[in-house]
Amino acid sequence: MGKRRGGRELARGLSKRQKKHLRQFGEQHPVCDRVSGRPEATQICELSDNSDKSSAESDSETEVEQVSVYHKLLATLKASPESESEEEEDESESEEAEESEAELDSKGSQEPKEAVGGEEDQNGLQEQEEEVTAKDPPEQALGQEQADGVETSCDPNHGAIEEFTDLKHEAEFSLETNFMEEESGDCDADRRESNSSQAFSEDPFKQHMDKELEEKEVEKISTLSKTSSQSKWPRLGQLIFSSTLEKHTTLKLDKEFNMKQLYLHKPLESTWPKVNKHFLSSASKPSDSSFTPLQRELFSIMNTYRDLFYPERNALTNGEEIRHAYCLHALNHILKANAQVLSNNAKKRDQKPGTDSDDFRDQGLTRPKVLMIVPFRECALRIVHIFISLLEVNEKRKIDVSNKKRFKGEFGSDPDEKPPNLKRPEDYEAVFAGNIDDHFRIGVAILQKSMRLYAPFYSSDIIIASPLGMRTIIGTEGEKKRDFDFLSSIEMLIIDQADIYLMQNWEHVLHLMKHINLLPLDSHGVDFSRVRMPNLNNWSKYYRQTLLFSALQDPQINAIFNKHCFNYTGQVAVRNVPLSGSISRVVVQLPHVFRRIEAENLTSVIDTRFQFFIDNVLPEYRDAIMSHTLIYVPSYFDYVRLRNYFKKEELNFTHICEYTKKASICRARRSFLKGEKQFLLLTERFHFYKRYTIKGIRNLIFYELPTYSHFYSELCNMMKATDNRVDATWTCTVLYSKRK
Repeated sequence: MGKRRGGRELARGLSKRQKKHLRQFGEQHPVCDRVSGRPEATQICELSDNSDKSSAESDSETEVEQVSVYHKLLATLKASPESESEEEEDESESEEAEESEAELDSKGSQEPKEAVGGEEDQNGLQEQEEEVTAKDPPEQALGQEQADGVETSCDPNHGAIEEFTDLKHEAEFSLETNFMEEESGDCDADRRESNSSQAFSEDPFKQHMDKELEEKEVEKISTLSKTSSQSKWPRLGQLIFSSTLEKHTTLKLDKEFNMKQLYLHKPLESTWPKVNKHFLSSASKPSDSSFTPLQRELFSIMNTYRDLFYPERNALTNGEEIRHAYCLHALNHILKANAQVLSNNAKKRDQKPGTDSDDFRDQGLTRPKVLMIVPFRECALRIVHIFISLLEVNEKRKIDVSNKKRFKGEFGSDPDEKPPNLKRPEDYEAVFAGNIDDHFRIGVAILQKSMRLYAPFYSSDIIIASPLGMRTIIGTEGEKKRDFDFLSSIEMLIIDQADIYLMQNWEHVLHLMKHINLLPLDSHGVDFSRVRMPNLNNWSKYYRQTLLFSALQDPQINAIFNKHCFNYTGQVAVRNVPLSGSISRVVVQLPHVFRRIEAENLTSVIDTRFQFFIDNVLPEYRDAIMSHTLIYVPSYFDYVRLRNYFKKEELNFTHICEYTKKASICRARRSFLKGEKQFLLLTERFHFYKRYTIKGIRNLIFYELPTYSHFYSELCNMMKATDNRVDATWTCTVLYSKRK
């Protein structure tokens, strides 16, 4: 996203047509969203300046920005006569709309063909530039790029990232060449703690990772169905505990909550209360003053290494609380795992030659242990900021952060980057805050009280990425330049805001789940004498903990949790029945007609719904009296099918989807408001990414129930935005089925 001009500057250049649009809709159309050609982006979430003690080499690498081939091509396209001619096509519509389209065209963006099963559904498509990104070929293999030893340029708007390695820091962050005494001055205390068998036996990390499954237990997990039990907790509500193994027990919440019982690694015990203090209320009890009630219950489940599905994440209320909780758990896991490796390095160095070293199995087949899937760059920015805050004990003991300057430029955004007169709901502002580019990935290595950003994947402890960013690296079968070996030993998978991936491309998530915890195709220099036996047996997926957070329960999200999670310790899912329905928030008085569709199975419900709509629903609205009819279509494929049918029947309609150009959107909204078009087809993904107020609605048809429940009341309340309408003429019809 680029900078927008100030509201006053835009208002001075408005034409009569633009001012008329502003009076009609109460906002300037996206045509005011003028994106400059500047690729730089400043940061909205400041990292601590004191933590910028990284070596001069890593910062100096980002001082001189290289001009990429993409920018050179962009400079030539801006002056091309084709873009100038395209600007003149829609001059009768809106001057600002032409300028916006010209800027998009100058960047090489093209409107995709709206065909069912095409590539246009690839990445959520918030902006048309990202469609081009999704079609670019994947990057070169990671192993080849690591040999370059230089940093490659990156355009944050384009999203195409090439991994690099700074060879000067490779040895510093290597697990194989470092030892415990070099990591901390109080190594004696750490060794005493590591040598305490009692502490190890009670530590959840050791209990989970050191347990060796038997073949019979693996067969049970793979073949037998799960047994479940229920429990109710004060904050989370109704919990479903499920497990395949016979020794399944329901987890009970401890009344007394002591920080020492959590077995947090140093320095997290001292830094967590400081980092989390702004979420705590003054009414918190001293016994659990470092956690909110929600964080306490969530972390109690996370710390047992069970899989967790929490479908009540809300960006406005508890989103940041949850982010801090899983960041603490992930960092605690990484610090313990690396400390174990460094301690064993020292022991192995001091042991006598010829001694059996089978006791030092403490690694996976590859180094990455935690994979965090988040939808936007802003989320990755906040996660890294939390990591830095948790690792900084005090002002005197700061953490060195390598490549921080590059990270600020690519993952930050301008806080003034907001068009004028843009009225959007609060939840929209919370979800789409900051840099909302959805094509990124970054490796993070944590060692020696230092953090290395942009670490090569095979030298990283944590990988933070979007589904699209992982898809372009994993590639598809048959591609030469693809790599997914770095996912072979993932011990913790965190999928945050899973509901947003339904609006992007859920196929990317499924593709990722199919390639995680597979045996690598290459050894990547691993010492097999240090690899855990479950990893060698290809049982790593039974040790992986999956944390899934979403704003809603959806069959596709449930399928990920039920069919792709095999944790031997079991699963915990929050299953609370909603206390109030979205229909209670409808403020306009109108009749709501729910028409049930009977279908035999999930595959037939699509054809049954379409046939029911054209036979029973559409004839009632063909009359000219039933004008101003909005048809809300959640699925893009259903939208294409309806659009083709409307064209075939020569109905008076217009349509808006997530691929519609801005000038066409303006034209469709205006013609629907004036009654020139009787029907308006609207996709759910367009409403999710834009949230425009559609004026002129008299009749509302939900082709299917919305994915987000609050969209129902939001669309119904749009009828109130139209003046001089009689309430009795408003109608609302909903098609639904038992299967979805």
